[in-house]
Amino acid sequence: MSYKSLPLRKEVKKVIHLVLHAIALILGIIGIYAAFKYHNESSIVNLYSLHSWLGIVLIALYGIQWIYGFLVFFFPGGTLGLRSASLPWHVLFGLLVYVLVVGNAVLGYLEKLTFLENSGLAKYGAEALLVNFTAIVTILYGVFVVMTALSPPPVEDDDGYSAI
Repeated sequence: MSYKSLPLRKEVKKVIHLVLHAIALILGIIGIYAAFKYHNESSIVNLYSLHSWLGIVLIALYGIQWIYGFLVFFFPGGTLGLRSASLPWHVLFGLLVYVLVVGNAVLGYLEKLTFLENSGLAKYGAEALLVNFTAIVTILYGVFVVMTALSPPPVEDDDGYSAI
C-alpha cells in the first residue's frame, strides 16, 4: 500500500515498505513469544489449536517473504530479469499470506470467545457481541487492504507529482 498511497520517489517507497514489514515481522515474533510465555506461566499446553498452528506457519511464511524481498529487491538486489519475474509472485504471495493472517486473526477471536463462553460468558452478552463485531471489522479492514493493493496505482506526471 505504501507504493500506491505515498506521493514519494520509488526508492523511498521501497524503503518504507521494507521497514514497515520488518516492524510487522518483529511484532509478530514478539506476539508469538508472548503467547508461549503466557501459556507456559499459566500451565496451558502450547500449539493445541488450528489458530496456533497457522500462526507459526504464517509467521514463518511472512519471514520467508520478507527475506526473499530483501535479497531480490533491496540488497544486494537481483538482476532486472529476476526482479521483473519475481514481482508478480512477490505481490501474490504477500496478498495470500495477508489474507491467511486475517483469517487466522478471526479464528483467534472465535477461539477466545469459545473459551469465554465455556467459562460462563453469555452467548448474546455485550462481550460476545464486541468480539463478533471486532472480527467483522477485522475482515472488512482486510478486504479494503486487498482491494487497495489490487487497485491500479495513481498516474504520476513527469515531475513525479500525483494527486492524493
